[in-house]
Amino acid sequence: QAQLVESGGGVVQAGGSLRLSCAASTRRFSNNAMGWFRQAPGKEREFVAAISWNGGSPTYADSVKGRFTISRANAKNALYLQMNSLELEDTAVYYCAAARSSYSGADSAQYPYWGQGIQVTVSS
Repeated sequence: QAQLVESGGGVVQAGGSLRLSCAASTRRFSNNAMGWFRQAPGKEREFVAAISWNGGSPTYADSVKGRFTISRANAKNALYLQMNSLELEDTAVYYCAAARSSYSGADSAQYPYWGQGIQVTVSS
């Protein structure tokens, strides 16, 4: 079964940067859009960013636009999320997800494949 594994999380001070990576165990997601979601304590999971299969058409939640950048490297079966100017409100568990074929929107129900999640904590 194909797996998605996140890495790169940790604790960072407000204003700092982190780069999350997501490694796919197979190449089966190279033709699928992929995305990042996050879930903060006591809150519902929310969309962060998504990208089409060829790396084009990135979309972002308003809360991260201009600070986060999503990218992918299909040759490495990898997805990335560069997070700059981190804020306390960015503290959450971040999840990598692969969508149904070309869908690259914010509806989590269209993403049947998920990683286990990784903690990002922004401190003051």
